[in-house]
Amino acid sequence: MNKLTQKQLLIDKIVEAIQDTKGEDIKIFDLTNIENSVAETFILCSGNSNTQVNAISGNIEKKVRNELKERPWHVEGTDNALWVLMDYVSVVVHVFQKQTREYYDIEELWGDAKITIVEEQV
Repeated sequence: MNKLTQKQLLIDKIVEAIQDTKGEDIKIFDLTNIENSVAETFILCSGNSNTQVNAISGNIEKKVRNELKERPWHVEGTDNALWVLMDYVSVVVHVFQKQTREYYDIEELWGDAKITIVEEQV
């Protein structure tokens, strides 16, 4: 399997895991054409409480590990669950509580990226 397909599978699995746990406002940032970016892809989503933020990040980790046999290189923020960062090297996931996401507004920082908005599931 080539690197591109593997990365797309990872992105799809992460989005699926977010949707399974009712994560909201999912956006995928393609950073491949941005100089000095820390990853190729950022995935952002929001939860409504620290419990939901932990549930989303836990489900991402479990689903990716079970179905793709990949583990995050680094995870931080699970203690207070205001902003959990999961680093899969080429893909970095940010799971925010809504007010924390609004405060840091990292969408604005990466505004030059190609952004894909994932439609809400009904």
